[in-house]
Amino acid sequence: MANVPDKPGSTAVAAFLDRLSRLPAATPAPGAVGRLVFAMDATASRQPSWDRACHLQAEMFGAVREIGGLAVSLAYFRGFREFAATPFLTNAPDLARRMTAVTCLGGQTQVERLLRHTLAETQRQKVNALVFIGDAFEEDVDAACHVAGELGLRGTPVFCFQEGENPLARNALRQVARLSGGAWAPFDAASATALRDLLRAVAVFAAGGRRALARLPGAAARGIAGQLPAPRGA
Repeated sequence: MANVPDKPGSTAVAAFLDRLSRLPAATPAPGAVGRLVFAMDATASRQPSWDRACHLQAEMFGAVREIGGLAVSLAYFRGFREFAATPFLTNAPDLARRMTAVTCLGGQTQVERLLRHTLAETQRQKVNALVFIGDAFEEDVDAACHVAGELGLRGTPVFCFQEGENPLARNALRQVARLSGGAWAPFDAASATALRDLLRAVAVFAAGGRRALARLPGAAARGIAGQLPAPRGA
């Protein structure tokens, strides 16, 4: 995995996007939309980030409107072992309604449960990527990494976006991302733009693979387009 700086900001986002550009293509079958699990830690400390993500999630749909679309399932955990996931939704208003109906509630993280849920989903029908946004990890790292490895074998990368600087979370989420074939990136409460760019990039990757990512407008996308590796066998 690329060496990503521990501090949030544009350098970390650029490093993440570079890592993303080097992943194998994850293009849906012709006529199919990309399937993305959009997961968040909804324990008590997460309400500000949840509210911010409610506003940013529309960026994911907007970024892929012209490349076949995106189906997003919102997944979250909170409280005493409460875990929920929506059906796969294909427009921003539906996802926003689901998100605004959720309030955060104290509890421990359930990242392994989220990974197992995504594994079950991709065994039924291909999931092109999992995005997880959180700031803590309070579980057995080895158990979560084992499931992450199984996701990697099935071509479902996990993209972990960590808020804050918790070193235990950083170590665990980096390992989960690496073993799944995904990537990790930090952000902070002030970097809504960075989170927006990260979400848009992964959405485009899930919907259309590396070629679609290379066509994504913006300085960040242009910067990584020239770094895309040649397809295997080329």
